[in-house]
Amino acid sequence: MASMAVQLLGFFLGLLGFAGTIVTTLLPHWRSTAYMGSNIMTATAYMKGLWMECAWHSTGIYQCELYRSLLALPPDLQAARALMVLSCISSVLASLVAVMGMKCTHFAQRSVVKSPLVLSGGVGFLCAGLLCLVTVSWTTNDVIMDFYDPFLLSGMKYEIGLAVYLGYIPVSFCTE
Repeated sequence: MASMAVQLLGFFLGLLGFAGTIVTTLLPHWRSTAYMGSNIMTATAYMKGLWMECAWHSTGIYQCELYRSLLALPPDLQAARALMVLSCISSVLASLVAVMGMKCTHFAQRSVVKSPLVLSGGVGFLCAGLLCLVTVSWTTNDVIMDFYDPFLLSGMKYEIGLAVYLGYIPVSFCTE
């Protein structure tokens, strides 16, 4: 069984990964594009996330609109939503199980169950990190493939958004 300091370090890295996964899931900046009209007054930036689409106008107005229908969403967006929610749920369950198995807690102190509990918590954090990694990597691939698609109009091409870049950070924490 690992020392208490190593268990605490792993647990807090898992919690940091969980917080990053929550932020990544909620941010509407998974795909972004900028439209520049004939003058600066018509500049608009569009962002798409898992839950909403947003537009930022050069006049300072920031508008967001939630997606109206779950069934009308593309399958890749539905899968990304599901995987990120599963990643968050896995992190919550992993943290609960890991807390029960850590040496610094009083749950089942003289039991042989503590070691498998903390190991299960670590595996849960690992699964959460892998679910997040699959989602942000998949989105990165989709954005890059669409960007270099010669048949797609230039106004419909998106770039990788901030949330995808941020999504790689919790992966490194959860898979430590």
